[in-house]
Amino acid sequence: MKSTTLATEALDISAHDAIYQKIMLRFLPLLCLCLVAAYLDRVNVGFAKLTMLEDLGFSNTVYGLGAGIFFVGYFLFEVPSNVLLHKIGARVWIARIMITWGLIGAAMAFVQTATQFYILRFLLGVAEAGFIPGVMYFLSCWFPSARRGRMIALLLAAVPLSSVIGGPLSGAILVSFAGVSGWHGWQWLFLIETLPSLILGAIVLKVLVDHPSETSWLTREEAEIVASDIAQEAERNQSHLGFLSAFKSKLVWQLSAAYFCIVSAVYVLIFWLPTLIKQHGINDPVQIGWLTAIPYFVAVVVSIMNNAHADSVRERRWHTAIPCLITAAGLALSWLHFDSLAITMLILTVAAAAASTTQAAFWSVPPTFLSGAAAAAGLALINSIGNVGGMVSTSLVGWITDLTGNSQNSLILFAGILLISALLVLRLPSQIVNH
Repeated sequence: MKSTTLATEALDISAHDAIYQKIMLRFLPLLCLCLVAAYLDRVNVGFAKLTMLEDLGFSNTVYGLGAGIFFVGYFLFEVPSNVLLHKIGARVWIARIMITWGLIGAAMAFVQTATQFYILRFLLGVAEAGFIPGVMYFLSCWFPSARRGRMIALLLAAVPLSSVIGGPLSGAILVSFAGVSGWHGWQWLFLIETLPSLILGAIVLKVLVDHPSETSWLTREEAEIVASDIAQEAERNQSHLGFLSAFKSKLVWQLSAAYFCIVSAVYVLIFWLPTLIKQHGINDPVQIGWLTAIPYFVAVVVSIMNNAHADSVRERRWHTAIPCLITAAGLALSWLHFDSLAITMLILTVAAAAASTTQAAFWSVPPTFLSGAAAAAGLALINSIGNVGGMVSTSLVGWITDLTGNSQNSLILFAGILLISALLVLRLPSQIVNH
């Protein structure tokens, strides 16, 4: 009798795995492509900087402020965007986000003044606000927390993957399209790299489905199993279910502060990595592009392995804090000047891979205690406050670079900030977040 029971349980687990595998294959490849497109549009300004500043006469301070002002728009409209997503539905709202940011990203090709640069970067932040927490919320409607960590890791692998693709692509566009039709290479860069967002936005409308009950490719029994799993999780999270509960939660504010610190360091690496490499005498944009791809290729592999292990052992805090501490160490070492490009690349590879791993692990934590409207609001609040760190860090690095003549002088500051983040994560109650 016991062996029969065990066999039945194994069959039940296998059936559940098959359902979630089907869902993953249906949604995750598309969402990963959307995230790649999002980060191409967000960070290609780091490559445009290599020639754009000289062409337009911008200083590093102007660039740093323009790169960072994106996050002001993002911050102001993040929570309202996710409230609308919760009401309207993820499918329509995510498509809207992608199409509008694609149009604004293309308009960056026509920038001529610092004011225009600031305005379009701000509007790009407004347009993209709600995208990542919206996608996280969408996943929380389809995957229970025990399965969500791996899904988030696979999804966020698209962030470093966008740099693996975007680095060489951006470098090639800068060189190959310079002077074509009288345009600068950076103008073609903005125009070409926004096309995927427009195309994918249309595909999202066709493919995404807001709830299991609305699918035609799941059987009724399969849809009921998924809905039941999600409902059971929502029942466990009754204290963090309503919209206002997210704003009252100390855990949400604690995670917001931690993510502020993480994002500060992540965007220092994203926006300034090409410049740090160029300081070693590498002036060819194509070569810089390939070199920037190395750290993020490593990050794709490491972040997936880390989150898969976190799911298997049901532990979230240390899987977020340890790569955070490794990033801090990498930034601290990057502050030192090494004549060897190989040593610099090794340090930057460790730092960038650990930063991406921290970010992926972090996003598996909030949905462990947030459900429903609280998840929509809480994820948006955490992401919006966190992304203010993107503006602070990019603006600070630009100012310090102009002041001292070296981008590396600011890195030790962000190493210290990451230590605060690791401490905040480790102070989370394990009985709440480790399941």
